[in-house]
Amino acid sequence: MMPYLIASAVVAIVAALLIVPLFSKNKDGGPSMSTRLKVIFGLFIIAFIITAATVYVTKMDMNWLAFWPVLIVLTLAGAIFSSGAERTVKGVLFLASLGLGIYILAAPVFNADTKFKSAEMKEEVELTPFDETKKPASVPPKFVRNKMKKAFGQVPDASYYELGSLQIQKVKDEYVYIAPVEFSGFFRWLKGDTTPGYFMMSATDSTANPKFIKQEMRYIPSAYLNKNLSRHMRLQFPTMIFYGKPQLEVNDEGKPYYIRSYGKYISARDGFDVLGIIMVDANTGKTEKHALKDVPKWIDGAIAPEVVSLQNSYYGKYVHGFWNTLTSKKDIKLPSDEGTEANVSPVFDENGEMYYFTDFTSPKENVDSMLGYSLTHAHTGQATYYTGDLSESYMDSQGALQIIEKKFIEKKWSGQMPILYNFYGEASWLTPVMDSNGFLQNYFIVSAANPEISVYANTPKEALKLYKAALTRGGGSVENVADAEEKTTAGKVVRVYKERIGDYTIVNFLLDTKDNFMVSTETEPLAIYIEAGDDVKITYGDTGEQFLPVKEMSITTIKVNE
Repeated sequence: MMPYLIASAVVAIVAALLIVPLFSKNKDGGPSMSTRLKVIFGLFIIAFIITAATVYVTKMDMNWLAFWPVLIVLTLAGAIFSSGAERTVKGVLFLASLGLGIYILAAPVFNADTKFKSAEMKEEVELTPFDETKKPASVPPKFVRNKMKKAFGQVPDASYYELGSLQIQKVKDEYVYIAPVEFSGFFRWLKGDTTPGYFMMSATDSTANPKFIKQEMRYIPSAYLNKNLSRHMRLQFPTMIFYGKPQLEVNDEGKPYYIRSYGKYISARDGFDVLGIIMVDANTGKTEKHALKDVPKWIDGAIAPEVVSLQNSYYGKYVHGFWNTLTSKKDIKLPSDEGTEANVSPVFDENGEMYYFTDFTSPKENVDSMLGYSLTHAHTGQATYYTGDLSESYMDSQGALQIIEKKFIEKKWSGQMPILYNFYGEASWLTPVMDSNGFLQNYFIVSAANPEISVYANTPKEALKLYKAALTRGGGSVENVADAEEKTTAGKVVRVYKERIGDYTIVNFLLDTKDNFMVSTETEPLAIYIEAGDDVKITYGDTGEQFLPVKEMSITTIKVNE
C-alpha cells in the first residue's frame, strides 16, 4: 500500500508545481508566496485524491509515461497561467510533452522489428512422434466446465458462489483442470469474505467426475476493495507492467496460488516482453516476485496464454517490419483463433511439460492450408516454430473443424480444441467432438496431409487404434509402414483378443511363429471370425513394431461359398 501512496503523492506534487506560477508576477505584484504555497498545497491534495482514486479503481500502472495525456494538459495550463521566463520554460515543457505524446502514438510504426526479434522462434521441421502409451490431455474445457457446474452442489452455501475460469496443469503427475469457486456479487463477498475452495477434474479421462477441494481463498479475482487479487498486486507493485489475467495454480499438496506475468514494454508504452511472475498465496495474500529462471518447478503456466498469443502475433505479422503489414504482406502468417485459452491451447509433451500450441495460416481469405505451427514452453517461454514437411500441404485447424462439421452435419455436432500431433509419423489433428449441449460425444482424428484419412471413437486410445489401421490401409506412414518391406507369412493362431472400437473391431492375434498381428474388421471383415486354432495366410508391413499391421489376410480353415 505504501509504494502506491508514495507514487500518487509524487504525481500530485508534479501536477501542482506545473499548474501554479512559482516566480511569475503580474503588474500588480501578484499573490504572495504564502498564498501560492496554499494554492499548491490545495492542488496537491486534490491531485493526490484524483490520482489515488483513479489508479485504485482502474488498477493501471503508475509509470510516468502512463500520464502523458495529463502531462500535456498540465504543461499547457502551466504555460497559460505563468508569465515571463517561467512561461517560456513551461512552454518548452508543453512542446516536449506534445512530442512525447507523438512518440508514444507512433511507437507501433517503429518498433515492429524489435517486436519480431523479441518473439523470434527457432525453426524445426516436424514434431517427434507421439508415444501411443501416453495419454494426451484431450478432454475439452467446455465439457469439463459443464461437469463442474453439475457438481456445484458439493460447495457449501453454493448460492453465494459461481464457477471461475478453468486452468489446466499437472498435479502429482496427473493432468487436471482446476477452477476456483468465485463470489457471485459484492454483497455475497461482503458477507462471505472467503471462498471455500476449487474444483479439480482429470484432463485425460472424460468419464472422471469433478472433485471439490476445500481450501479457503481470500485474495481472488471476484473479491472487492483491497482483497481483489489484481488490486492487491497493483498496490504492492504500482509501477510494474502486468499482461494477461491472473491464473490459479496449485502445488502438489493442493495449496492454491494465483500467478500473473509481468515484464516490460518493447518501447514507449507499446508491446510487451515477459520477465517473470508475481505469485500470491490465495489465502494469506503473501506475495512473491520471481524472474522466469527462478519460477518454482511445480508452476506449469508461468507464461500467461495472453502473452504467448501476443508473441505469436509479433512473429507472424512483423517478419518484414511494419509497412509490409499494409502493403505486400510478404511471408506474413496469422496465428489461428481456435485455441482454448486466449487463442492458444495448452498441451503436454512425453515428459509432462506444458506447451502452448498454435497453428498459423495464410492471411488470404478462403485458404485452410496451414503454414506451420508453434509450441511455446509454458514455464520458460522458449518457442519453436515447426514448418512441417515442405513437400506436403497441411490442413489447418479450421479445416479440421470443417471436416467434423460436415461429418456430423445431421447431428449438429462440432469440434473443440483441435491439437496437431505426430501420430505414427503422420501429422494429425486430434479433436474432441461436442454436441450442441456441450457434452463430449467422441474423438476425431484426421490426417493433416491426407484429409480423406479420418476416424472417430469414444476415447483417444480407441481412435488411435482405428487411425493406425486406417493409415495402413490408406498407404499412410504408420511408423514408416509405407516404406516398410511387405512380407507374407502363414501359421496357426494361438491367441486372439478382439476389441470393439467405434463401428469396427480391432483383432489382435498371436501366431505359432511367435509374431503378433493387428487387423481391423474395416479392412478385413472376416477377421471377426478368427479363433485360436485357425490357419491363416497374411500379407503385412514389416515395421518392426510389436503388433504388425495386416494389409491382407485369408483364413484357410474357413470355407466361404462364392
